[in-house]
Amino acid sequence: MICVSGSIFYHASTFICTPASLSQEVGLGLGAQAGESKLRQVATEAGFKRFRRATETPFNMIFEVRS
Repeated sequence: MICVSGSIFYHASTFICTPASLSQEVGLGLGAQAGESKLRQVATEAGFKRFRRATETPFNMIFEVRS
């Protein structure tokens, strides 16, 4: 069974979020499907010391990032 809503989110990320990110100065192009490990890496490189998954839903992961 294919998760239609997950597929829609992935495609929206590919066609909207990623190009928007690439157009910015940093241009990481992460989109909405970057994943926890890549987001942790970006936060750490930005100087944040604490990173944890605070909660999640079937569609979202919520992270707490602190210096």
